[in-house]
Amino acid sequence: MNSNPAEAAEAADAADAVEAAVTAAFREEGGRVVATLIRLTGDWDLAEECVQEALARALERWPRDGVPRRPAAWLTTTARNHALTRLKRSTTEAAKLREVAALAPTDEPEADPSGVRDDRLRLMFTCCHPALPLDGRVALTLRTLAGLTTAEIARAFLVSEQTMSQRLVRTKRKIREAGIPYRVPPAHLLPERTAAVLGVLYLLFNEGYAATAGDAPARHDLCAEAIRLTRTLLTLMPDEPEIEGLLALLLLQHSRRSARLDDDGELVTLEDQDRSRWDAVAIDEGLALVDTALHRGSPGPYQLQAAIAACHAAAPAASDTDWPQIAALYGELAKRVPSPVVQLNRAVAVAMADGPAAGLPLVDAMAGDLDGYHLLPATRADLLRRLGRREEAADAYRAALALAGNEADRRFLRRRLSEISPETQ
Repeated sequence: MNSNPAEAAEAADAADAVEAAVTAAFREEGGRVVATLIRLTGDWDLAEECVQEALARALERWPRDGVPRRPAAWLTTTARNHALTRLKRSTTEAAKLREVAALAPTDEPEADPSGVRDDRLRLMFTCCHPALPLDGRVALTLRTLAGLTTAEIARAFLVSEQTMSQRLVRTKRKIREAGIPYRVPPAHLLPERTAAVLGVLYLLFNEGYAATAGDAPARHDLCAEAIRLTRTLLTLMPDEPEIEGLLALLLLQHSRRSARLDDDGELVTLEDQDRSRWDAVAIDEGLALVDTALHRGSPGPYQLQAAIAACHAAAPAASDTDWPQIAALYGELAKRVPSPVVQLNRAVAVAMADGPAAGLPLVDAMAGDLDGYHLLPATRADLLRRLGRREEAADAYRAALALAGNEADRRFLRRRLSEISPETQ
């Protein structure tokens, strides 16, 4: 059968347009749709499954019927109908069925005792119930509302995908068995959930800043959303220094976005970046926020990280960076957050302040603490390269390559490897 190339191209373009519309609708409203179904059914798994079914139905119907005027509303209605169908199959779910059936779509706003005006932020506070373990709250919120995959969340927590999957299952089970309600907390209860919400925003930004997998080294949409939500949270709680610290940190990190890639789309290390391309407006705001937060006299982990980012931002050139100060700040951070990643970053700072020979033993001492984390062998490779130990450096670069999931990271590591081992191509 012969096909018309023009018609085939037009059909392909239409299919791409529909897929883009579905993706956009889910990105913008997916969290709200899932949250609505969780509230109505009390079942996290059912809610997520029904939303996935609605997305599949959209990909099937929208090419034929056209993209609806309100895509998110279409997804909500379709997902709710799927939930009704599923619940009808079980006589033991009669009470839930009556509840869902009674709650038809309405334009009336839901009563909100929290004072949080932003929909997504309000849902994050709803998910971060203090009866759940902190890591479980953060992980479940990232999965349900931020749309991160289980693999991406696992990477953020430095655990295997299987371990994270089990953790999510246990968290959902506790919600179900303990009858934890899915509702917006009143304003006076927000502070007990703030730490978890900050953790969500921090990890959401991190996934955008250094994507776990795929071809793109960064996802600026996630970074921008994390900054927007943190800024909104600060307007709600203007006297919280850790919120100020987190916003400062995100702004200072994101200020480098235009300089992190060269014209060919390859990663550029911090020391080689063209600092004239850094966002001066974001840096000024970030530095001011750091100063304000630290003057409150209760430095926390986000403020310390922001102070480290400020040391980089304030240096006119890489050679002007105050590495001894950065190493000291990482030492303080390690006292509050005894994380192997923090210790690895401190080792790098020590190496930059006192030479690679001083940092390498600190990195080697961490063997076994960061299994599967490609930046550990990558850091070791860089220090060995600086020491002129080329063969050992090449072996470490190969180890890092075997662990890296993002293609941009892999290209960078291959480039470094080829520089010290030209026969490796």
